[in-house]
Amino acid sequence: MVTCVTRNYIIAEMSLLSIYAGPTAYRKLQADGFHVDQFGALLGASGGPKWFVLYGLDRYLFGEFLVSGTRPLDTLGSSAGAWRLSCLATADPLRAIDALAVGYSEQTYSAAPSVTEITDKMRDMLALVLGTGGASEIVSNERIRTHIIADRCKGIGNSSHKAMQMGFLGLSALANTVSRRALSLFFQRTLFTPKPANSPWGNLTDLDTRLAQLTANNLLDVLIASGSIPFVLSGVRNIEGAHPGMYWDGGITDYHFDFPFHRGSDLVLYPHFSATVIPGWFDKHLPWRKPHRENFDNVVLLAPSAEFVNSLPNRKIPDRTDFEAYPEQERLRIWREVLASSQALGDAFARLVQFGEGLDNMVLLDQF
Repeated sequence: MVTCVTRNYIIAEMSLLSIYAGPTAYRKLQADGFHVDQFGALLGASGGPKWFVLYGLDRYLFGEFLVSGTRPLDTLGSSAGAWRLSCLATADPLRAIDALAVGYSEQTYSAAPSVTEITDKMRDMLALVLGTGGASEIVSNERIRTHIIADRCKGIGNSSHKAMQMGFLGLSALANTVSRRALSLFFQRTLFTPKPANSPWGNLTDLDTRLAQLTANNLLDVLIASGSIPFVLSGVRNIEGAHPGMYWDGGITDYHFDFPFHRGSDLVLYPHFSATVIPGWFDKHLPWRKPHRENFDNVVLLAPSAEFVNSLPNRKIPDRTDFEAYPEQERLRIWREVLASSQALGDAFARLVQFGEGLDNMVLLDQF
């Protein structure tokens, strides 16, 4: 067993897949093992290409584990996490997640791509992932209940002028250093879901939050908005059926999430590319900003171990800096290798579910 220290806590690791569980989740899993109908929610965090390391785990979850359940499952995603989890609610989740993996990992651009070029390519990619019927399948799925976070700008954030937008982001980042709640002065977290009245997150009070109707007509716009990193992708203005305004990346307010996920005694499954949880995008450089442990009482977080990460090319998980760090063909080769290697995480979780292998290495997640 390997022990190491992260920014937030000390962890003990398995050889491939690390399991962290809040106190209630820990007790339940120790007593009962892993069963699909224990879980009432599934989380998918922002992180761009970092999700490639979870691709093999997603394939097992989407193709076998989660689809075998009988109870409703609420999914909650921002940015690339929303793209991943939307695949689960289609009629053919494996086709959709495979299309997302190939489409995203094979992205190529001109030498100096514009925001418009990147946005258009991402929109085309997501349209292929959805296919002809995916949007309708997602919003009509009665068991997998999709929630996608995008952030509506307030005030000058709705300006079309880059200088105004940059000033807006700078002010919001500065306010966030004082209090995370100050983000509500600048953004409204918007949760798009097919049936807002049935959402378990209809009464959030940590930030200004509004629920909006997710429809087959607006789903592609919502997915693009949820991943629209300012000045990398274009935001989406005036999404059909939602409050007017400019919508940007849901990771601004909810990079890795920090609000109550529980619904009664249900557990929350959180496949994540890291053991570190950072609430919002602006908190990445604020070491004192940590999640509230009570929000993770029922959470089961799955992450690749340090040993697994060290086995990847250059001993790192892919990220957006790879576009500048590697020549194009080298980047494509590395990303393909990571996608292939990620199958080992899916296999490890399958052994955990079927045989309890690795359950003894589960770590209590109680000290953010």
